[in-house]
Amino acid sequence: MNVLLRDLWIDFVPTLLSAMVTNFEISFIALVLGLLLGLPLAVLRDRGGMVGAGLSATIISLMRAAPTFVVMFFLLNVVRDISLFGVKLAMSGVMTVAVSLVPYSAAYAADAGVEALRQLRRRSPLGALLFLPNITRAFFVIVMSSGAAAAIGVPEGISIILREAAVLPTLGDRLIVFATGIVLFGVPLQLGLAFMRWLQRELGRRMMPA
Repeated sequence: MNVLLRDLWIDFVPTLLSAMVTNFEISFIALVLGLLLGLPLAVLRDRGGMVGAGLSATIISLMRAAPTFVVMFFLLNVVRDISLFGVKLAMSGVMTVAVSLVPYSAAYAADAGVEALRQLRRRSPLGALLFLPNITRAFFVIVMSSGAAAAIGVPEGISIILREAAVLPTLGDRLIVFATGIVLFGVPLQLGLAFMRWLQRELGRRMMPA
């Protein structure tokens, strides 16, 4: 047990922390691309008239329904074989996973953007500010979803936990690895989500008339 704990501290924990950077990199790319796509759709849905709003709502609904794994394997197995002006459109594993998360990210950004625009129209800038904790909450959700990268061999946090657990001989040792992963990976994300929920409640409370 002491040998396992020493190896965890010397090797596994630094490797896991380094891999978690990949999770945050994937999530940051997905969120930025989602904002770039989702915010124009929000404006179109809010101010584009009947046709624009209908088109925007349809696109958002389709993106919301897009399964991440299906999009990811489509990008991995189809897009890499496409060439444009003789240049292959192959993406790295990190970019493939990030783009596969864009439909969710963009749909979330569009929904939050529509609500923020409506709050501004009601002359409620405080209500519009709910956009920021909503998007931050989306970021944490995307970080958790970025574990899908393990399916295509990207060395992110979940894959490191699974790889370490696979070589351990006993169930007790594997449980220690999983518990360490939960503490380092899951707990900070859950605390971040809890803080965002608290911030949303506080902003909502301040929006209520006295």
